[in-house]
Amino acid sequence: MQKPNRQLLKSAGLGLAILFGLVVYAYGFQVTKVNLDETRSPRRQEQLVRILRALAKPDLVTFQQQEVEIDLPYYVPCPEGGVPEPTIDRSRPYIEADPPCASPGETITVHGYHFAPNSKGPLNFIPPSGVKLTIGTIQADEQGNFSLQVKLPKRDSPEVQHLRATTRLSVGAPMPSRTAIETWDKIVETVFLALLATTFGTLLAVPLSFFAAYNLMRDVTSPVLAVALNLLLLPVGFWLGSQAAGLIGNLTSPLRTSALWSLLGMGAGLSLVYLAIRWAIPPEDLASPGPWLRLARILVLLGASLLALAVFSFFSSILILSGSWLESHLGNFGFIGTFIADLGDILGMLLSVIAALGGAGLATSLAGSIGRHLSRRLPESGLKMLNVVLAAAAGALLLMLMMAALDWFYQFNNPLVTRIIPAGIGAILGAVIALRLGVHDELPVGMAIYFISRTIFNALRSIEALIMVIVFVVWVGIGPFAGVLALSLHTVAALAKLYSEQVESIMEGPIEAVSATGASRLQTIMYAVIPQIIPPYISFTMYRWDINVRMSTIIGFAGGGGIGFLLYQNINLLNYRAASAQMLAIAIVVASMDYLSAKLRERVI
Repeated sequence: MQKPNRQLLKSAGLGLAILFGLVVYAYGFQVTKVNLDETRSPRRQEQLVRILRALAKPDLVTFQQQEVEIDLPYYVPCPEGGVPEPTIDRSRPYIEADPPCASPGETITVHGYHFAPNSKGPLNFIPPSGVKLTIGTIQADEQGNFSLQVKLPKRDSPEVQHLRATTRLSVGAPMPSRTAIETWDKIVETVFLALLATTFGTLLAVPLSFFAAYNLMRDVTSPVLAVALNLLLLPVGFWLGSQAAGLIGNLTSPLRTSALWSLLGMGAGLSLVYLAIRWAIPPEDLASPGPWLRLARILVLLGASLLALAVFSFFSSILILSGSWLESHLGNFGFIGTFIADLGDILGMLLSVIAALGGAGLATSLAGSIGRHLSRRLPESGLKMLNVVLAAAAGALLLMLMMAALDWFYQFNNPLVTRIIPAGIGAILGAVIALRLGVHDELPVGMAIYFISRTIFNALRSIEALIMVIVFVVWVGIGPFAGVLALSLHTVAALAKLYSEQVESIMEGPIEAVSATGASRLQTIMYAVIPQIIPPYISFTMYRWDINVRMSTIIGFAGGGGIGFLLYQNINLLNYRAASAQMLAIAIVVASMDYLSAKLRERVI
């Protein structure tokens, strides 16, 4: 039997692929409702031409207006005794009506003479009440004359009424329009909104990116006992740290009302912290310290940590007090004092967070030391039993905390669902894991952190900043501050992913060389990883600033401040000339940012 022709099969496959593509695009046209008849509609074309012409004339400059008003007495309806002959000075601008009187609702012709060439303005009908009724628009020709047919309003009166022609002519030098001034203010706000969001996002994304780097986390393992102790002590460390921050805040509050006392307290605290660290961590310690000396050093370091919190609190108060003083004494530059006071307020708000993170760090360090010590000292049978018990307790606590977070969102209000069942399931899972593993087997803690970090970053990146800003507008109100917070959160997720991928692509040689010297993981990152990632990190950060400038024009549509808010407002009002000015400003800023970032990358990288 003869084999089928390969060329024939390829041709048939190509034909089927083309047919499939036609079907896909035909269905796409149906789904997206492509309607070419609308494009040929005269009404649509007229609207398009009107909008394009308005967009081509951005409202950037204005002139002083010279206004001329000319009145003509007019009767509606015609009086019985006839229309008196009006007195007209034909040496200056004047108007005439044909006929000189008419019934309500009739169409008349108004002629104008000796007006400024190419001037324009409204033609109003003025009844005895004095209310202006616009009945037409005047457009003088190059000789200053016009002729306009208008329909009279249905306002009959035995008293004389008036036709008033008002023309306006631009005179003097051009000046920035109100739209241009508002656009400038908002575009400056947009640039700095993006700058702050990029700065805040970068500060958080840099350390978080190391947790999402596969090559740094794949070798991070820990014994079951150490992992269980970490999970059990971590919430305790958070709680103790936050409580320590509250205690320090209450103890230092009487001194923080005065800048002088705050300065003295900060100086004394720094001195004591320095002396404590010098004693607890001597530069050279040839003799192995005894257990009591080690305990004393640990206690001194804990005391130094509390003193450091007090120093942090005093420093925050100094910034707030000095910033408030500068704000009231610097006049037009008072915003510098406001900035310093805001920095102090931010540091004060971060005190509890820093203390909680510090407490968690100390707890995990202590848990790791205890876990490694017990793993080396206990017999295998006792270690196995301890692994099972602590793993069950850690599993129960972990699931209870996760369920407590869900309960905060969904308010189950059922202890059986939020505590008892999660605790039981977590205990069983923890015990099973400990039973299946050997006593000295280690868990891939680093990979767990890696997958959790990547999942969080991907989830945050999937939510557009336009959606995030809606939540922040509810929290902090409409304005650029909500935009800064939304863009900062999105920037953290985006840059952390880019940074972590850059860490994964570095050369392994320097890491292996530094690790071979016995360096710790932190030292390895400092001396082998960071030198390789600084140039691309700078490039990514500059590019993100460019992105944030463009994104900030969109989040303004949802109340996030910046020029987007003004653009959205003018589009809704059909003020396309003003919208054109804002779009032009956005294009100029984005192009300038691209040029500036390119030049900075050339210098730095």
